[in-house]
Amino acid sequence: MGRGDLTNDEWARLRSHLPKSGKQGGRWASHRRIINGILYRNRTGVPWRDLPARFGKWKTVYERHRRWSADGTWDRLFAAVLTDADAEGRIDWSMVSVDSTSCRAHQHAAGARKRRPRVPGKRATPRQHRADEGIGRSRGGLTCKIHLAGEGGRRPLALLITPGQWGDAPQFIPVMDRIRVGRHEGGRPRTRPDHVGGDKAYSSRRNRRYLRRRQIKHTIPEPKNRRANRQSRGSRGGRPTGFDKSVYKRRNEVERTINGLKNSRAVATRFDKRAYIFHGTITVASIRLWLRS
Repeated sequence: MGRGDLTNDEWARLRSHLPKSGKQGGRWASHRRIINGILYRNRTGVPWRDLPARFGKWKTVYERHRRWSADGTWDRLFAAVLTDADAEGRIDWSMVSVDSTSCRAHQHAAGARKRRPRVPGKRATPRQHRADEGIGRSRGGLTCKIHLAGEGGRRPLALLITPGQWGDAPQFIPVMDRIRVGRHEGGRPRTRPDHVGGDKAYSSRRNRRYLRRRQIKHTIPEPKNRRANRQSRGSRGGRPTGFDKSVYKRRNEVERTINGLKNSRAVATRFDKRAYIFHGTITVASIRLWLRS
């Protein structure tokens, strides 16, 4: 077992959720070796062609990652790992924070073909495909932004990719709607945390109405200009928003979640041309965080 490979405990947690091996042509053989190759590339950020020989043919590793990113296998594995973690009581629902981080897009991430990609072997479009490929231009050049919701244990619950110049507040509801943790005993998945935190970038009437409608307690500071505008309108400005400083201190948990994801160099810097492949890269890094004890 090499540095960064799946340990025996991690492999035992993941193995039962993987696609069945032994199909015609042996396409799904050596799941563990291939996944270790994908993890190696995530951790180091090396080009696929430069993968060490111990992982087998580089194209086999890349095609497995591309296929599983396109057909939603990585998303299903992430959902299965979350379900196991919730059954074991390892998800801290007491505080879920939402934040975003910008990732510099390498020059190799630009220049994707305009033609819509297809799921390998099918005529369908990849689940996480974006027409803009999630790459935008801001002051730092070509950038991509990751929006995520992190639980109190400093691990991600939901992910969303947008171009780097997109604002945070409009993505708050889409990120919250992606929180769906299934249950082993069946029934509806859990989608509502006990408390939600965010910085002042997420302070909008639309977001607060959304949280009140779902009866979710929240701690989001109000910007000074909005506070002054509300006070200037008197009674028509509405009631002041509640804010608890002691609860807001826990917002550092989502910042540490982002740091954990960006320990993978292929996440900190985007090398993937296609948005759905980069989403798969981030999902693999998230799965690894949950597999660790």
